[in-house]
Amino acid sequence: MPEPILISIATALATKAATGLYDLVKKKFSKDPKALKALEAAEADPRNAEPIEALAERLAVAEVSDPAFGEALRTGWAQHAETGGVINEISGTVLGNVVQTRDIHGNITF
Repeated sequence: MPEPILISIATALATKAATGLYDLVKKKFSKDPKALKALEAAEADPRNAEPIEALAERLAVAEVSDPAFGEALRTGWAQHAETGGVINEISGTVLGNVVQTRDIHGNITF
């Protein structure tokens, strides 16, 4: 079984909660069809432990085979954690109201 931190990273990737890490991993996995398939399977069913664990195992293999990737992955995860695990990002044209937040206590009205 992969390290717990890799399970956490895999979960964040599956839910796209860490977009910078997602981009890093997707780029790394783009040359490995099996790893890319694991990422896509975790995205498709982020509440299922099996694809998350399979993704974490692929991350572990990638770390061993490419220490620079492993360092970038863990550094990115640490930065993600420093922000409280919340990254708000909007790109493209936005038509309508947008709320970027972490915790809401009460209602939001526009």
